[in-house]
This record gives sequence, C-alpha cells and structure tokens, in this order.
Amino acid sequence: MNSLTLSYKNHRFPPQIIARAIWLYFRFPLSPRLVEEMLLERGIVVSYETIRRWSRKFGVAYVKQLRRRKPSRKDIWHLDEVVISIGGRKHWLWRAVDQDGYVLDEIVQARRDTKAAKRLLVRLLKKQGLMPKRIVTDKLRSYGAAKRDVMPAVEHRSHKGLNNRAENSHVPLRKRERMMQGFRSVGGLQRFISVFSAVRNLFVAPQQKRSALATHIHRIRAMAQWKAVTGAAV
Repeated sequence: MNSLTLSYKNHRFPPQIIARAIWLYFRFPLSPRLVEEMLLERGIVVSYETIRRWSRKFGVAYVKQLRRRKPSRKDIWHLDEVVISIGGRKHWLWRAVDQDGYVLDEIVQARRDTKAAKRLLVRLLKKQGLMPKRIVTDKLRSYGAAKRDVMPAVEHRSHKGLNNRAENSHVPLRKRERMMQGFRSVGGLQRFISVFSAVRNLFVAPQQKRSALATHIHRIRAMAQWKAVTGAAV
C-alpha cells in the first residue's frame, strides 16, 4: 500500500485533515480529545472516537511507507526496558535506539529476564541485518546472558550512566501513558508504539550538534515526506 493506492473512500473528510489529525496524535503527547479540540479551533468538527479510528486504520499504513534509516556496522545499540501499566498489570517495554536516538525496535513483554532480552536481540538482528559495533545497557544481568548467546563477539558496555539515550527515548511515551492513564491491552500498546516511534524517527533530528537552520530544514523535509506518504500534499 502506498500513497497512490491508499484509499480514503467513504470518508467524508479529505486526506489533508485525516493526516493532520493522525500527525498531531502521534507526534505530540496529545489525547484524541485534545486533537479534537485543536481541530475544532480550525473549524473542523470531528469526534475524538473518529480520530482514534483514523489512527488505527491509517497509522500503520502510513508507517509502512516511511523511509527507514539504513543500518551500519558502526552503529551503537542502546538497550533499555521500562515498566508499563496495561490494564492495571505490570509489563515491560524493551527498546533499542542507536547512537543518534533513532528507535530501532521495541517490544512489549510480560517478563524482565534473559529470555525477554534475548528475544529483543534476535528481533534486532533480523530487522537490521547487521551486527552493531557495540551494545550499551544498564546493569541488568539478563542483557549479558542474552548477548553471550546471540552475539558473543560484540562489545558490551554495561553502565547506567552510559545509557541515557535509551532512557531518554522512554520520556515521550511516559508522558502519553500518564495522559491516557495507562494502556488497555498489549496488542494496543504494540500497535501504538510502532506508529509513535516511526513518526518520531521521521521528525526528530539526530541528537548530534546541529545548527538551528539544519534542524529547520530537517523538519521541512520530514513534513514533505509525511504529506507524500499520506497523500495529503496540496
């Protein structure tokens, strides 16, 4: 599915409005009700439930068309896990980001052990197709045990102070979790983060020193790509 075959048939709102609603919902820590209010300020009357349905229907389709960063053997993977409330029960979101803060993969799991860490590493290798230069984790011993099984030759640095990139990548989702008062299901969270992180990857400039002009140009190009993917270009 691409922007040319993506169908908006039977939707009374044009692609520009649907894409804008989805962009607001996933790009910023906004609930569907707040997106509803922001659109209303522009004279667009649409319910928050409709915005929620748009996000579920079109979000994944958009993300499939977004260009992904090509992996490199010089990449450094920062791995971390954070507790997430799902239906009042504790789960763990395992996440990997690279040296620029680009989200490589994330998976929701019920456990925080070696088996869960190994599953993350196997998924990463399959998706990236390359071994990293190094992995950086906190002091959780499960990472070391999983690494010895999956990628024994890769350098591993285990130190909480070195893993700020992975820990910082949890912050936007934490804000959303507090706003939504937790997530309802594992599947719902997994679907949400797949779109949430892809949109963030597109719009957030790499975490290296950049000028204000370079950051501005990066965001203009990101918006142009978003409009091309969603068919919302005018």
